[in-house]
Amino acid sequence: MKNQSGTTWRFIANPVAGGGKVSEQWPQIERALKMAGIAFDVVFTQEKRHAIALAKEAVQQGCRHLAAVGGDGTAHEVVNGIFQQTTCPPEEVTFTLLPIGTGNDWVKEHRIPKDFGRWLHFFQHGKTTFQDVGWLTFYKNGQLEKRWFINVAGLSYDAFVAKKAEAQGAKMANKFFYLLLIFRCLFQFTIPKIRVTFDGQTVEDFLYTINVGICRYSGGGLRLVPQAITNDGKLALTLVKKVTKLEVLLITPLFYTSQIGLHPAVSLHQAEDILVEGKNVLVEADGEFLGEAPVQFGILKRALKILAP
Repeated sequence: MKNQSGTTWRFIANPVAGGGKVSEQWPQIERALKMAGIAFDVVFTQEKRHAIALAKEAVQQGCRHLAAVGGDGTAHEVVNGIFQQTTCPPEEVTFTLLPIGTGNDWVKEHRIPKDFGRWLHFFQHGKTTFQDVGWLTFYKNGQLEKRWFINVAGLSYDAFVAKKAEAQGAKMANKFFYLLLIFRCLFQFTIPKIRVTFDGQTVEDFLYTINVGICRYSGGGLRLVPQAITNDGKLALTLVKKVTKLEVLLITPLFYTSQIGLHPAVSLHQAEDILVEGKNVLVEADGEFLGEAPVQFGILKRALKILAP
């Protein structure tokens, strides 16, 4: 059955997202969707990266409207499935997110509601628009791999924390554990020397963290790339040079207020191509730990069709 617009949505749900909230809440969500007359079906992920395969399969089966159910990690995987498939151009697929994850930063940028009642109203009355999509190549176990991202990627300290969080698993659904992990990582992390080349410029220094963004929010509301614009065809690039542990604690409030660029150790840039090189330099994207440098970044302008308010 299809709704009046002729649209059928495929929901790709991560049952363990948000510490198991998706699994707990889905029966009520499903009833509400049916009562609203929305035509849909649903598939559930069974393991990490399964949403990539499910998204590819959905498009191959003719579905052109995909809704991820979970957090930023689930959204990341579904979008990668959209861009890995070869059945149709990625921009023919409409994407949105029902945010029930630990990290829900992407929806902040597009003002997609977190409350389900308000989300359902948005889902019925939202409009389609386009945003840029970033891509990156990196190395994992010595092999070159490629991913796409829709929010923010991070290297150095950012990725170090992401790798530790991945090892902690379900505990990271608790924000207290995540904040504790960030604090503990300060005393375990060694700042590496990194070379960053972007649009003809080169910076070579000891860099505490590097962020490359399409959207502004990451890490639970941090604004590490406040200069990001979702559809300008540019990657927002933030470089933070070597700072002491005390300085990190003192400048943390700036991360939440778009004032990060005021600190002398921080520089804000925009670029279309970025190359990051260095030893023991890790990388994550949309909160998902990926691998290590060298990392090449690029951007696809207005390449993802999304449903937004």
